[in-house]
Parts: sequence; C-alpha cells; structure tokens
Amino acid sequence: MGLVPKACHACACGCGIFDVGTSSMLPGNAGQTFFLEDDFQDQATNWSGSSPGPAADNPDKEIRTDFVTAGFQDMFNRSWGILAELPYAQRYFRTTGGPTGNDIVAFDWRGFSDLRLQGVYTGFSPDMSTGVTFGVKLPTGDYTQDDAYGDIDRDSEIGTGSTDVLLGGFKRGNLTSDASWNWFSQAQLDLPVLERDSYRPGDELDAAFGIYPKGWSAGRMLITPMAQAKFSDRGEDTGLNAASPVASGYRRLLLAPGIEFDAHPVMVYADVELPVYQHFTGDQLAAKALFKLSVGYMF
Repeated sequence: MGLVPKACHACACGCGIFDVGTSSMLPGNAGQTFFLEDDFQDQATNWSGSSPGPAADNPDKEIRTDFVTAGFQDMFNRSWGILAELPYAQRYFRTTGGPTGNDIVAFDWRGFSDLRLQGVYTGFSPDMSTGVTFGVKLPTGDYTQDDAYGDIDRDSEIGTGSTDVLLGGFKRGNLTSDASWNWFSQAQLDLPVLERDSYRPGDELDAAFGIYPKGWSAGRMLITPMAQAKFSDRGEDTGLNAASPVASGYRRLLLAPGIEFDAHPVMVYADVELPVYQHFTGDQLAAKALFKLSVGYMF
C-alpha cells in the first residue's frame, strides 16, 4: 500500500444493518405489503479498534447518507412469497485529496443502489412464525462516481458493483403464556460471489433480536414500543481496487429502541440505533446513531 500515490481512504458504510430488525415486516399472513423506508446515518467520527481515534489519522472526514428504500412483499400463500427492495441514496462525502492531495474536498451525489430480490418460505408452522429467505443482490447501483484525482474509493460508492448471495431467516414467539410479551429474531448473510473491476466487498452478517409488549389501543390504532439489539459483522474488502484491506471490516452491537403504529392497513415504524460496542479494522468513520422510519401499506 506504500506504493499507492494517494492517501488510502476507508469508510464503514454499514448499510446492511438496516435490512434486519423490523418485526412488522415479518410475514404473518398471505397478502401484499408495499413499504417505503428512510434510513439516515452521519459518519463523522474516526474510530480505530474499539475506541475513537484522532481525526488526523483518517483522510476521510465525513460520509453522510440518506437511504430511501421502496419495497414490495407478496406472500402468495401461507408458505411462499417474494420480497423486492430498491434503495435510492443521497451521499455527501468529505475527504482529503484534490490537486495537491492534501486539500479538503467534498462531493454530493445521489442515485439508485443495489436491488435485492429474495424468496420467502414460511411453511414450517401454521402460524408462519418461522421462515427463511434466499436471493440475490444485483449490481444495479452506481459504483463509478469519482473526480479527476481519484478521491472516491470503491468502498465509498453508493453501489458495490458485486453480485451477492443473500441467505437469512427469522423466528418470532411469545415470552409469556398470555402473549402479553413477545419476541422476534432475524438474521441475514450477504456473500459477494461475483466481483467487478477488481473489488470485492467483505462478507457481512447482520442479526437482530427484539422484544415488545402486546401494545395499547387508541381507537383503531395499536401502539407498540419495541426494544432491539442489532449485531453486524463485516469482513475486510479485497481486490486491487479495495481502498485498504487493513482499514475495512468491522464488528458492532447496537441497541435500538423503537415504536410502531398500526392502523390497518397502514403501519408506521421508527427507531434510533445506538452503538454500544464497535471494533473497526484500522481507521474508519463511524456514526454516533442511525435512524430509521418505515411506512407500510398492506393489501
């Protein structure tokens, strides 16, 4: 890496953590659901290992991203269904580079990210409480955004350029015999299998566990608070166009208090995800909090 003429940039996108942990999106009956989800994170703190690091040690200074995802879930019956998700991202990136290599430069761009297509199987039990998901992430997102000085690395792009295999599962149940308290768990593994232009993002595992009470009625609306723990483990990027294998990959645990408003057929969910443990390889940018808002409509 000492032969690279420009500074090595590295960031931790952490996009996958948004894909787990919303119990309202787990299928409970046959039918269709359309949803819009907004996820926001502002990565502005340099993190090295298990603690914050000096900002001067990282040439990247800030990555602020707003993801808006349109999704459609169709459970054909009580056993089989499909799920499609297409994110649209707006990203602000501030880093060190420019004509001298030491200027602070900023970029702001937007575009579609990578399309996810998955099958859903819930035929293990009559109540659909256990399911598995399987599918692919397609390289539909832009991964070529850059300037004349090569300041935007592949790990800072909206799309990865890779084709990934997606494997996951979920389960929910009752914590108490009277169903006054319930729980759910969900996990997804993202395995890139086809790389493009000598860049392969690291394998990623995202998981969530949550508990919630039966909820309170306000007219025809059911209000349910939720408490969740979310875990994310991403391996190091590889390939000749990887920004820096020694500054990519991370492991983290987040706590996510949330609330759901259900006025069938409309459902609204929101949470804030707060890191309680983080370990980053090398120097990477981390967010102090992640925010989610999801609006669903059931047909």
